[in-house]
Amino acid sequence: MPSITAVVTIKQLHDDTGALVRRAGALKRPVAITDRGQEVAVLVNRSLLRPAIRKRTVLPEYEAMMAEAPGDTIQAALDEIRGDR
Repeated sequence: MPSITAVVTIKQLHDDTGALVRRAGALKRPVAITDRGQEVAVLVNRSLLRPAIRKRTVLPEYEAMMAEAPGDTIQAALDEIRGDR
């Protein structure tokens, strides 16, 4: 993400949200939002964000369940899922 070019207080954001959001989109640069001098958020054009890369893991219990042959009836499968309830 590009470096932040503008800093705006929460009060300024509250007073003029629409204009600040449009500005962040038009500048193609992030706009930092501060609360009492501490950065708490950033307004940024979505095109500047990299998509999150998710690593998915199949749980061993799920693999084992999928490998088992299906039960004879729906009722048998429900009873197995419910257990001792």
